[in-house]
Amino acid sequence: MDIHFTAEELAFRDQVRAFLNNKLPQDLADKVRLGKPLSKDDHLRWQAIQNAQGWYATHWPVAFGGTGWGAVEKHIYEEECALVGAPRSIPFGVNMVAPVLIKFGTPQQQDHYLPRILSGEDWWCQGYSEPGAGSDLASLKTRAVREGDVYIVNGQKTWTTLGQHANMIFCLVRTDPQAQKQRGISFLLIDMTSPGISVRPIITLDGEHEVNEVFFDNVKVPVQNLVGEENHGWTCAKYLLTYERTGLAGIGASKAALAHLKRIARKQMSEGRPIFDDPLFRAQVAEVEMQLMATEMSTLRTLAAAKDGGVPGAESSILKVKGTEVRQAISHLLRKVIGPYALPFLEEELDLDYPGEPLHADYSVALASQYFNLRKLSIFGGSNEIQKNIVSKMILEL
Repeated sequence: MDIHFTAEELAFRDQVRAFLNNKLPQDLADKVRLGKPLSKDDHLRWQAIQNAQGWYATHWPVAFGGTGWGAVEKHIYEEECALVGAPRSIPFGVNMVAPVLIKFGTPQQQDHYLPRILSGEDWWCQGYSEPGAGSDLASLKTRAVREGDVYIVNGQKTWTTLGQHANMIFCLVRTDPQAQKQRGISFLLIDMTSPGISVRPIITLDGEHEVNEVFFDNVKVPVQNLVGEENHGWTCAKYLLTYERTGLAGIGASKAALAHLKRIARKQMSEGRPIFDDPLFRAQVAEVEMQLMATEMSTLRTLAAAKDGGVPGAESSILKVKGTEVRQAISHLLRKVIGPYALPFLEEELDLDYPGEPLHADYSVALASQYFNLRKLSIFGGSNEIQKNIVSKMILEL
């Protein structure tokens, strides 16, 4: 595989850079650079800008309103966005449920939901994990019983990211409790405004409201909101999870974080010299950078195979493990470099209009809270231990 960009790909990169330079709002880039929380309106504003350019649905076929880009173009775009501090796309609609609808949905479902994802009219969240079914997702207990032309849904989902903003949720539900675990599951699209749905916030260690519990109490869901066949939702779930885990490699975010680490390490002094001049520290940075480069090449190969019709299998698990380990390793090194400056800000300093001197302006806001938040990467999307089991079974045949 030639790791060098062609002249056409370099020209595309210049086009992306021009777009970001002209269209990315500075206030959004400042928030991302300083690690400040983004509102729903912030995300929707950036989504609208990308959609107007035709560059929001990077994984979709052109026929459905996507870019039709290949693996390299998608990689370039995501990397350039990360390097300049563009907000990340919330994946649940555009990168998770949309590919499932394109693959398994009816024409009516595609015609209704895909344009609403592009426009931002629908904000999706994911209803997979439950209190007793996280990494062992097939143990889920949320029930859906068909009564005429509706399903009656009862149960609970947890760790529902940004569910407080969502008006739609895609759910795995058990429709045949007598069947083998994976065989009695269905994939439903549920309106979050339906009677019987309640959302309760979970405040995480960094003090943020990012995740939630969602409760279903006799919620009526039209049968036409079933994706694929009844009791065959596990096929949809596996297809979706491969896309989620491949995306969790976070190459662009890791490259931006690594550049930030090097920049700060060249400024921070220790024993009369920049920390970056310490041979042991430089060796640690070099090790992480080599792992990141290897993960990037593997990501490109996986995306190239997907372009030709392949579906990521064990590769997505490998990328999820290595990508999350690299991101955590970079945050660990950065926390060590800046020492006490990693301490959280006062709450008022998180306001972009805060009039005081930004003590941590070169380091990003509240690195400690970011460090803690990144610990979740090796758990969500299926814990890294589970991913290693998948690799051993699918590739090593252990």
